Amino acid sequence: QVQLVESGGGLAQAGGSLRLSCAAYGRTFSSTFMGWFRQSSGKEREFVAGMGRVGEGIYPPNSVKGRFTISRDDARNTMYLQMNDLRPEDTAIYYCAVANTNGVRTLPAQYAYWGQGTQVTVSS
Repeated sequence: QVQLVESGGGLAQAGGSLRLSCAAYGRTFSSTFMGWFRQSSGKEREFVAGMGRVGEGIYPPNSVKGRFTISRDDARNTMYLQMNDLRPEDTAIYYCAVANTNGVRTLPAQYAYWGQGTQVTVSS
């Protein structure tokens, strides 16, 4: 049974940093595109960052690029999201996910496995 477990969420002040982790259990995902999404109250789930087996992180324009950095440690089957210069609008539940096919994937429907989510709250 595949399980993704996020950790590292919590409360931060504006301008602060948090590091999220996503540990995968049940199978290895070293050759699969993985991503981070977030969802705030009343909004749709949005793509935050993604990374394939080898290469640079993929980020949506404007919102988090330059502040968030995705990385992965395939030896530990773990993915990370370093979030710097946090803003109140970054407040959301953050989810890690594994895509259902290879290639860059930015839509929730393109992901097969999801974690339970971790709350990030940024105060002004």
